[in-house]
Amino acid sequence: MANGLRYIKTLKDFNVKDKVVFLRLDLNVPLENGKITDETRITATLPTIQFLMDAGAKIVMASHLGRPKSADDTQFSLVPVAESLAEHLKAEVLLVDDPSSDDGVKGLLIGLKKNQLILLENIRYVPGETKDSDELAQTIASYSDIYINDAFGASHRAHATIHALPKIMKQKGIGFLIEKEIKMMDQLMENPARPYIAVLGGAKVSDKIAVIEKLIDVVDGIIIGGAMAYTFLKAQGHSVGKSLVEEDKIKYAKEMIARIEARRKTLLLPVDHVTTLAFGDTKNIEITKDVNIPDGRMALDIGPKSLNLFSAALREAKTIFWNGPMGVFETAEFSKGTFGVAKIISENAGMTIIGGGDSAAAVEASGYADKMTHISTGGGASLEYLQGDKLPGLEVLRQKHVGVETPHL
Repeated sequence: MANGLRYIKTLKDFNVKDKVVFLRLDLNVPLENGKITDETRITATLPTIQFLMDAGAKIVMASHLGRPKSADDTQFSLVPVAESLAEHLKAEVLLVDDPSSDDGVKGLLIGLKKNQLILLENIRYVPGETKDSDELAQTIASYSDIYINDAFGASHRAHATIHALPKIMKQKGIGFLIEKEIKMMDQLMENPARPYIAVLGGAKVSDKIAVIEKLIDVVDGIIIGGAMAYTFLKAQGHSVGKSLVEEDKIKYAKEMIARIEARRKTLLLPVDHVTTLAFGDTKNIEITKDVNIPDGRMALDIGPKSLNLFSAALREAKTIFWNGPMGVFETAEFSKGTFGVAKIISENAGMTIIGGGDSAAAVEASGYADKMTHISTGGGASLEYLQGDKLPGLEVLRQKHVGVETPHL
């Protein structure tokens, strides 16, 4: 188990008045034709930014967006993000074109007004960011007094603004978003109300092996949907037609089924399916009568009987963790399973945590996002944290011997 917030300072541990606070955020929002299609990651950062503004800090923000090869990839510019932040915060956001230079930032800091914030252009425009460059870290440290990481979705990466920079900063900690993320994840692992059900979906068993290994001893039941379910069904001897199967994971799936049964935990798999002839084909849809998928057909969503089965278990749960959709929810004809699960989870009065990534996108699309206890902003980071991996962006902030009298437990 990771050490949670132990020995990590949080935002309120610092006196930030008139100090330059370098704020690493995760503003990696989806864009279409230069317009932001989902502002969740922006709105999630606002409490931290607003707190620092109210406390009189001089704020320099940084984030990545997508995976640009160079600054010539202008479709990954943070201009739309700067405009959104300015609107939400009712402030002027000054975008610095060259994130690797300190001259522009230092010049702006001299005359920075109370309602102005600095945002560096996409930090991944600088090759040194993904290489965990000490040089980039030294440049940013030269104008920063305090380092705050609030980019949970990027904290599993050892990149310069996540790892190399805080390594050389004396004053460093986390913002409100990461504080909330870690507290929520710790509750899932340490003291969940029971019954505790994990809902896992998505395409690949291989992506979820480590988290299944971790959850098997913590949860009371596991529900598996999405394409990864077909590998488990094939392991049980059912026919899966042309559905996506990881052949090299069938043996693992068999062993996992046996281990779950040996622990007397519940394992629920789909008992019917929404099928078609080929991916993208919405004209030849049929729902299977039972668990078996006919030859020549592929399943792209769970069927109504599966939804009823899953719903009955989820209604009884006091804690739910969901990671991965039940089908190809982006296509309306294959969205009923995912949106149905979202609806049932949203009606649960217990603790409901959505593990970021596709699950977060699915919950947003379903319209039930505001009914969940917590939607993680980091898909990969939340899974790695839950499976017990140490996140580089958190570990570098632990200060066992540097003025933390009372560790955060």
